[in-house]
Amino acid sequence: MASVSWGLATSHVPPIGAAMDNHATADPYWKPLFDGYGPARKWMAGHQPDVAVIVYNDHANFVGLDMVPAFAIGAADSYAIADEGRGRRPVPDVAGAPELSEHLIRELIDDGFDITTCGKLDVDHGLTVPLSVYCPDPGDAWPCAVVPVLVNVIQYPQPTAARCLALGKALGKAIRSYPREIKVAVFGTGGMSHQLAGARAGLINPRFDRMFLDAIERDPASLAALSREEYIAQAGTEGIELIMWLVMRGALSDALVRVHETYHVPASNTAAGLALFEDLGG
Repeated sequence: MASVSWGLATSHVPPIGAAMDNHATADPYWKPLFDGYGPARKWMAGHQPDVAVIVYNDHANFVGLDMVPAFAIGAADSYAIADEGRGRRPVPDVAGAPELSEHLIRELIDDGFDITTCGKLDVDHGLTVPLSVYCPDPGDAWPCAVVPVLVNVIQYPQPTAARCLALGKALGKAIRSYPREIKVAVFGTGGMSHQLAGARAGLINPRFDRMFLDAIERDPASLAALSREEYIAQAGTEGIELIMWLVMRGALSDALVRVHETYHVPASNTAAGLALFEDLGG
């Protein structure tokens, strides 16, 4: 049977990808952020999964605001890189794992989650930046296949944090029931605190972020108990992306070890965090 080997929570700030693409990671502005990634990258390079299940949100680059599913899963053989207005990132297209995708979709629907199936999907920075955080130099191909899991964090009403944690638990169960011996890593992406527009544009809340980094390991139920309004009040309008970290955490067992974490302010106008967990429960 398949196993969940590790989980990664990481910000997906677009300029993080641009800094890598433009070879600017050693610049004084970016160096502290990328130095913080170093230990996690080294560990992940030695623990390659067969498939990464990446929980992210599309930023109206493929999923338009005229139709926004609460939860969706890509089921394609491959995923093209979206052009977000300045051309596509110079990274490889993403290989899919359609058999695993179809298994997860069926299991999650049978478990009470209404999943939208995406037979075609272009993936934007929400997915490609976390892939680059994991593997900064993919060459001609990423080192693993990917199952994209999309969560609506843009159009109100977003799924609740509690529903996202529950989805993660069902996702972990579904992965472990897949009848092939593969290793799966689960990524939760987005955040941390930031607000891009409105009267509070530029908001960053390090106290909330550090509380979240601690509780995501020790007490995810307390984070699941927060309402969407509390997330927005504490972490900003875009800070609600943190509910996607709860999908990742729910997919892990409680037999986990925190391998590494880092927190940096700012990355562009965002608080950027990373937390890496090894799942000893498989």
